[in-house]
Amino acid sequence: MTNDLRRLSWLVLVCGLGCGQTGGDVTLTEITTSGEATTTTTPTTGTTVAPTSSSTTAEPTTGEPDPCAASPQALADCIDPAAYAEDLQFIADVRTPGTPHWQAVQDLCADRLSELGYEVVLMDYGSGVNVVGRRLGKTSPEQIVLVAAHYDHISDCRGADDNASGVAATLEIARLLARAEFDRTVHVACWDEEEDGLIGSEAYVAAAKAAGDDIVVDFNFDMIAFTSDAEDSQTVPTGFELVFSEAYAELEANQFRGDFIAIVSSAKANAHATAYAAAADRIGLRRALIELPGGQETSELFADLRRSDHAPFWDAGYPAVFLTDTSEFRYANYHCMAGPDEVANLNLEFAALVTRATVEASAVALGM
Repeated sequence: MTNDLRRLSWLVLVCGLGCGQTGGDVTLTEITTSGEATTTTTPTTGTTVAPTSSSTTAEPTTGEPDPCAASPQALADCIDPAAYAEDLQFIADVRTPGTPHWQAVQDLCADRLSELGYEVVLMDYGSGVNVVGRRLGKTSPEQIVLVAAHYDHISDCRGADDNASGVAATLEIARLLARAEFDRTVHVACWDEEEDGLIGSEAYVAAAKAAGDDIVVDFNFDMIAFTSDAEDSQTVPTGFELVFSEAYAELEANQFRGDFIAIVSSAKANAHATAYAAAADRIGLRRALIELPGGQETSELFADLRRSDHAPFWDAGYPAVFLTDTSEFRYANYHCMAGPDEVANLNLEFAALVTRATVEASAVALGM
C-alpha cells in the first residue's frame, strides 16, 4: 500500500502511458496459452490492454458438469487455502521493481494466468509492467469486471501482507473464475509500481478511458491478511466517526478489535460492495462496509481511504471496491516500520475467507 498520494498530480503528466498527453507509446506483449509471446508497440490513445480474440479455460473436461460452477456460492466454496498459502509464501520476498524476485513474481502472474487459459498481456507502460489476463464474456463481452492487486513492494521488506497477500488472492480467484462461463468479461491484473504512486494502475485506467472500456467494477486487494483479536488494536483516520458513524459504532461495539475486512466503496460501486458484504456474512467473515459519499471519491478529505490502486478508478469515474485489513491502522509492521512484514505474522484462515467472499462477489458481478 502506497504511503504517498500527493505525487499523483505530477505522475499524470509524466507516466509513460501518456495519460492524456500525446506522443507516448505502450508496449503490449501478449502471452498465448501455448507459452509463446508476441510484442507490438501501440499508440496510447485508443489502446486497450486486452487482446481481442477469445480464450479457453485450462480446466480438464470430463463431460460432467463442474459442481463448482453451479452458482457463485458454489464457486466460492471451492477455494484452495493450501494453494493460497503456497503462493503467498513464494511471493513474500523483497520485490522492488527491477529486482530478480520482482521479475519472478511478474512471471508467476503471467504464467499462471496463461496456464489457466486467460489471454495475457504484459503492459509495459515505460517505467513498469502490469500483467493483465482476460476471459471474454458470453453475452456482454464489452462489460468488464476486474480483480487486481499490486505485486511490487519497497526495498528491504518482504511485504507479506503488503501485498503478497493480495496477489495470492488474485491468483486463486483467477483459478476459480476460469472454471465457469460468465456473461461479462473478466480481467485479472497484477499492478506494478503501486508503491511509487499508483503508476501501474494509472496506466491501465488511462488506456481504458482512451479505449472507452466499460468497467463494471474493480475489486482491488491491498493488505488482506493481518488480524488482531486484542481490544483497541484497530484505529481509524481522524474524523472517521463523523462521516461513517454506522461503521464506527460497529467498531466501538466490538471494542475496536482488528478482526474484520474493510470494504471501502465508491457510491457507484454500492451494489457490488453490498454483494460482497452479503458473501462475507454467509461465511462468517467479519466486515466493515464503508461507502464514500457520492461525488467525494476524489476528495483529499478521504486521502487515507484512497491509498491504493482503486483510487485511479475512482478518479476516472469507474466503480471500485477496495478490500483491505486497513494497513498501519491495525498492523504496526506495515512497510516493516515496527518489525518485519512476514508470513508468520498473518492470519491465513482470514485471508482465505476474504478470497472466498471475493470469488462470490465477482461471480455475481460477472452475471453468474
